[in-house]
Amino acid sequence: MALAREHDLHRRRRGRNVALGVVLVLFVALVFGLSIVKIEQGDMMEAFDHQPRASALPPAGDAPADPGPAPAAPLDPPGPAPEVAR
Repeated sequence: MALAREHDLHRRRRGRNVALGVVLVLFVALVFGLSIVKIEQGDMMEAFDHQPRASALPPAGDAPADPGPAPAAPLDPPGPAPEVAR
């Protein structure tokens, strides 16, 4: 009795598995390639690092003059304290 004979079902399954493997390898290669391209264009990346983004700041020549501190809000006039309802 020969055990080396392969059934048709196994041959079809192997073909599908190889095709799926090729598709997965191509997908991984695509993601890897896009990542490499994005890393090489690092000047366009801006991460959140608790600092103002350079692209959101005005150019150095167009910066408005510093007006100084804002004026203090007027205090309430002295008088009797309001009563609290109980």
